[in-house]
Amino acid sequence: MDTLTDVLNHIRSSGALLGRTLANPPWSATFAERASLSLVTMLRGQAWIVDGSESHRLEPQDIAVVVGSAPFDVTSDPEAGPAPMYVQAEDGVCIDDAGNAADSIALGTRTCGMQLDADDAMLTGSFTVTGRVADRLLSALPRVLVVPRAAQRTAALQLLEAEILREEPGQQAILDRLLDLVLVGALRDWFALPEAKAPGWYRASSDPIVGTALAAIHDAPHQPWTIELLARQAHVSRATLARRFTDLLGEPPMTYLTSWRMCVAADLLERNDATVESVAREVGYSSTYALSTAFHREYGVRPSRHRRASANRAESPAQNR
Repeated sequence: MDTLTDVLNHIRSSGALLGRTLANPPWSATFAERASLSLVTMLRGQAWIVDGSESHRLEPQDIAVVVGSAPFDVTSDPEAGPAPMYVQAEDGVCIDDAGNAADSIALGTRTCGMQLDADDAMLTGSFTVTGRVADRLLSALPRVLVVPRAAQRTAALQLLEAEILREEPGQQAILDRLLDLVLVGALRDWFALPEAKAPGWYRASSDPIVGTALAAIHDAPHQPWTIELLARQAHVSRATLARRFTDLLGEPPMTYLTSWRMCVAADLLERNDATVESVAREVGYSSTYALSTAFHREYGVRPSRHRRASANRAESPAQNR
């Protein structure tokens, strides 16, 4: 398994908010739902994502990914600064400038605006993810990244556009999976751009030596890996692997292994009812004590306390919005 696949396997949309906005310029919309990831694309027309003092231009079919929960605006004219047609709130409800549910601009299934044949059409999707593995990716991304249409290598966006207007049983599950495809394709295409600052683990995954060691770690974090065993996987000496790994990732192989094991352990403790002992075995530790010691060293808390804190956050409505 390549490293990007392993990381993205931990980031899946569930109950994502998806919709179209149809409008004639000038227009704007504010997104304040506090999602972890938001996808924005112009199906027709052009627009700008305005995030504080920065603006990012979107041509038709460009895909933008906005990372983080801070509100942002999308507008047809950042200079004119038109009042928002709506504000998408944390509960997914669109609010007009008077603070009321914007029923007056509802045009149909997951569609809002003034008229169906408007000049501009925008598609948006957003969802929230949690966990240490997700943080590992999100913290490596810029606040806004844009993948030009010419750089896109999948047709997933067209599938999502065709599907979004349907209202059938199982529709949310289909939209979630299509949104995942669009997001994965966009990230892969963005990482391939010359100007993109891809994280070290992504760049290293294509290295014939380090990539082999990374794949071994991600395929089987439960294995009792040593620098010697990883070097054998890569068919090089221990010294060669250690030097090349550190040069590309900024840390030795065993440090990376421990960090990845702790990420996986933290997410397992949050997301299922497995015992600390079974989690320890799943990430390569022979006992709960060994896992607890490594976990405390990494995060400053014991696994059991981390699980209780996660459960308390999950029970809080404010944390679930």
